[in-house]
Amino acid sequence: MAYLPSLRQLSYLVALAKELNFTRAAETCFVGQSTLSAGLKELEDGLGIKLVERDRQNVSITPAGFEVLERAKSILTASEDLVEYAGASGKPMTATIRLGVIPTIAPFLLPTVLPEVRKRFPDLRITLREDLTANLLSRLTEHKLDFALIALPYDVRGLLVEELFDDHFWLVAREGDPALKGKEVILPAKMAERLLLLEEGHCLREHSLQACKKADIRKDEGMEATSLLTLLQMVESGFGIALLPEMAVKSNLLNNSDLVAKAMATPAPKRVIALVARASTAHQAEFAALSSCIRERFGVDLKKVK
Repeated sequence: MAYLPSLRQLSYLVALAKELNFTRAAETCFVGQSTLSAGLKELEDGLGIKLVERDRQNVSITPAGFEVLERAKSILTASEDLVEYAGASGKPMTATIRLGVIPTIAPFLLPTVLPEVRKRFPDLRITLREDLTANLLSRLTEHKLDFALIALPYDVRGLLVEELFDDHFWLVAREGDPALKGKEVILPAKMAERLLLLEEGHCLREHSLQACKKADIRKDEGMEATSLLTLLQMVESGFGIALLPEMAVKSNLLNNSDLVAKAMATPAPKRVIALVARASTAHQAEFAALSSCIRERFGVDLKKVK
């Protein structure tokens, strides 16, 4: 029979790759250093490849070790999901779900959806984390989150993905701005040069660039916003124009300002709101229920803004 590594051996490798120190890695695994070293040696002997290199000062993972490391993470995550599934199989909709949400969705969607979720599923508990998409997906694969509510397009290969609804972009400018002329807004190249963006890391930045078919808009230093609120303040101060998701327009974010939001010409640029999870998630029922609730409540509500 072919050699099969143990979950404990794989966890040793993951811990060492994170710490790059045998003592600290052993502490995170609650074992002695000699035990961790012996486990890794057994893993290397069983697989027949060198995974770790070390001298008196440094510890490093070999190229082959990195390949094994990625598979080890997937195996450990699937194992944890298996245990969760077994524990929750007799008690559907009673779990604690760790949900991640990006900042350009959280304040506009959650106040509408979460009360309905609590009403329908009173025993389901949801904890929240707001962060950038890359960070949320990293925490998802590391089993630190169960689901993430993000905007597509984004690389979600290998994940369970449920597309919920389209969120079209509207142009936002100060009242009287030339960009707002006409029944529907068209964003010509010269107008795109006035487009203000969120800073690097926000997927809305990339979606805005895609919407105006630009990838090389360069802004002066200090002219990128850290949040939608700051972005709108920059527009109101006369620095340029911006694209705002429809859900933000509907939230009355522009109230008490001199800003006007106008629909883009058909076919309007958009992002797609999606719920994602690990393919091996133990919370399939909760995933389906939350997806349905968001689609029913928020997808329908968005259409009323037009």
